[in-house]
Amino acid sequence: MGKNRLEAFSDGVIAIIITIMVLELKVPHGESIDALRPLAPVFLSYVLSFVYVGIYWNNHHHMLHACHKVTGPILWANLHFLFWLSIFPFATGWMGENHFAPIPSALYGVILLMAALAYWLLQHVIIASQGSNSLLKRAVGNDWKGRMSPIAYAIGSPLALWAPRISMVLYVLVALAWLIPDRRIEQVLPGQEP
Repeated sequence: MGKNRLEAFSDGVIAIIITIMVLELKVPHGESIDALRPLAPVFLSYVLSFVYVGIYWNNHHHMLHACHKVTGPILWANLHFLFWLSIFPFATGWMGENHFAPIPSALYGVILLMAALAYWLLQHVIIASQGSNSLLKRAVGNDWKGRMSPIAYAIGSPLALWAPRISMVLYVLVALAWLIPDRRIEQVLPGQEP
């Protein structure tokens, strides 16, 4: 089975996720700059989640370019991944509305962890279906960021119950690590510049 429908569906779901998140940014009542101050936590949580969804979309895009065929297990693993991404708007809104309070920040970390594990599962299901010599297997290699991220989320989530600001710093640092361009997949695809 081809991958066009999987890509189109995933892109559509991710676009809807971003749209739902931005709808949480309510227009302030007032025309002064002071009217924006109460919205700062909501805006900051939106920015962080937008960056995370963007990182996942970018990496998902590259991962599917290294995939030659789509199987049933890939479809289900992709749906599992999209499920966890689809919870981002709820967690983002709850965390922002409550000014990064401990419980919402901890839940946000759990959802980051589950999305990371779902992405890892999707990656491994694709590798299993494409074979041990697949492009994706060669590209992933020593996936230090892929291993470091779930560990950081697993630490950050319970840490948020006692020190939510420290957990937020941890979540931001992981996002910043992923913002550094990762060209592993591009380098193994035929016709791509190293």
